[in-house]
Amino acid sequence: MAITYAFCCLFFSALNDFIFKLFANSSAGGGGAKKRSCGLFVTIVGLVWFVFMVGLPHAEGTTLRATLTWGAISGLLSLVSNVLLIESMGYQSAGVSSTIFRLNMVLVVIGAFLFLGEPLTPFIVAGVVCAFVAVMVFIPKRTADAASQDIEKAKLGFTLAVAASVLRAGMGLSYKYAFSHQADVNGVTALNALCWLLGGVLYSLIREHRLSMPSKHDWLIGVTSGVFVSGIIFFMARMNACGNASVVNPIAQMSFLGTFLLSAVFLKEKLTKQKIIAVLFGIGAIIFLTI
Repeated sequence: MAITYAFCCLFFSALNDFIFKLFANSSAGGGGAKKRSCGLFVTIVGLVWFVFMVGLPHAEGTTLRATLTWGAISGLLSLVSNVLLIESMGYQSAGVSSTIFRLNMVLVVIGAFLFLGEPLTPFIVAGVVCAFVAVMVFIPKRTADAASQDIEKAKLGFTLAVAASVLRAGMGLSYKYAFSHQADVNGVTALNALCWLLGGVLYSLIREHRLSMPSKHDWLIGVTSGVFVSGIIFFMARMNACGNASVVNPIAQMSFLGTFLLSAVFLKEKLTKQKIIAVLFGIGAIIFLTI
């Protein structure tokens, strides 16, 4: 069942990254359309996620202090990393942003070695090298037929995606530390959702300087993403509970392949030679990390 749960997590992750891209496109405000609020979108996602999590039971042997502390820390990292991911998709293709974001797993492995004393094997080193090459290949390069403005936008999207990946890795490391120090899994993830709910409001007020009532479209796309995020959390918890983490987590991280396919089919994003090479190295990185 663990493998089934992992593929369900992959499925929901791929769909949610695609929803992020759809929102990023709709929030661009081009053609005279009203620019949509990223903060409001995150708030709706957080609301759906919180409703899903708040009723789940808490495990015995956990402490309230650890749960509150690491729930707040991981929640802040989760909020900022995903906001950066959404913003990056406004400047970069969904496939590129999603792949870079999902390679945060490699940074988690490095951080676990440096800060948590976990082993670093030759296969892990090979995975780290493959991930580094994948990210380097994704760096936007100036070509004869590419406008200077387009290159600058692509570079900004790339930078935001890398920053999102780094912060998401920090969230992963905080999870590892929290759950080994008596933090409650359901309590931590419920606090993560609360950070999205409240953080989205603050982002709207501070960054976007506006707070308005959501439209039907806002509710539709926000609730859809919220359901997908809840699905990711649900299946992630269960795959780790009944399976080998070194196997199920890399499978779930392969979701960027689904996002690439969805973006190519429905958004007509080009599958260039550069992207294909980078994705192959990204796959190689995750495979090495499973050995």
